Amino acid sequence: MSGIWGKNIRISIFGESHGPAIGITIDGLPPGFEIDLDEVRREMRRRAPGKSELSTQRSEKDEFEILSGYFNDRTTGTPLAAIIRNRDEHSKDYLEIKSRMRPSHADYTGNVRYGGFNDYRGGGHFSGRMTAPLVFAGALARQILESKGAAIGSHIISTGKVKEEGFSLTNIEEDTLNRLSHMDFPVISQEKGEEMKALILEARENQDSVGGVIETAIINLEPGIGSPFFDSVESTLAGLLFSIPGVKGVEFGLGFDISEMNGSKANDEMYIEDGNIKTYTNNNGGILGGITNGMPVVFRTALKPTATISRKQSTVNIQKMDNAKLEIKGRHDPCIVQRAVPVVEAVAAIGLLDLMMEAR
Repeated sequence: MSGIWGKNIRISIFGESHGPAIGITIDGLPPGFEIDLDEVRREMRRRAPGKSELSTQRSEKDEFEILSGYFNDRTTGTPLAAIIRNRDEHSKDYLEIKSRMRPSHADYTGNVRYGGFNDYRGGGHFSGRMTAPLVFAGALARQILESKGAAIGSHIISTGKVKEEGFSLTNIEEDTLNRLSHMDFPVISQEKGEEMKALILEARENQDSVGGVIETAIINLEPGIGSPFFDSVESTLAGLLFSIPGVKGVEFGLGFDISEMNGSKANDEMYIEDGNIKTYTNNNGGILGGITNGMPVVFRTALKPTATISRKQSTVNIQKMDNAKLEIKGRHDPCIVQRAVPVVEAVAAIGLLDLMMEAR
């Protein structure tokens, strides 16, 4: 089933963008863990729409309701289920275009896959709205990881062609990651951040959209997490990251750039400091043989420009089976990158917690 993931931590998401509610069931959480619900709410607000002119004006508070698996402020160890009710859906915006497929959306492929029975409103189950339950689950996983000393943080390394400097692959401070996680538009360079915002607003003015890249770092992980081949850190995280709507690329460490280097430059030479094995460089992004080596795990996630734009486009009418024109109305993000940051961090936390439970 496409909506179910996990080996040790098993999650199942359900719902549609314009249905009564969306939600998630999480099985495998350790019993007795005290959840900071205020911190979960903060994570949900990071992803929520309608906060600024940089995102869609759909107003959803993303307030969650825990139905099971939680008692006296702690996890019970049984499946934890939560729902998030949809409050501000404008389904009428999609009535006029239900037979005309939106370019670069899953309208056509979803229609074929489910024989035309899929909920087309707002993208239905394919919508980015479905990432809200993932952020909820990730907030829980993140708190468990943080109780073990790990820290996760991200910044927007590029929007369109505007790019800022990336993390130092070998030395990333926890304070830096915490500071970024409390920013609405997380960037290291405020100057570059303003350029990125201006680019997003320009795209909105031109009835267009832009994409970008998120760089994420996870520090203080012990060596030995993960397995070779199919349960590697890279394959686990990449699989989850590609489940986020709009993600088109993932790379670890130097990623594709390492292919242009000689081995003498690409290899991460090793040394011992205070009884810990470290590397002088971290070109492999903290992972060797699919297993963490104790250095920061660093990866980048590329997101395409928002597929829904207001410009007139060519498409097809699948009911009439002829060519058609499409002009989309409604409320849409000119860029999804800033709202995708907590989603990327959430699925990374889920994936790592699953792997850490395997390594016990």
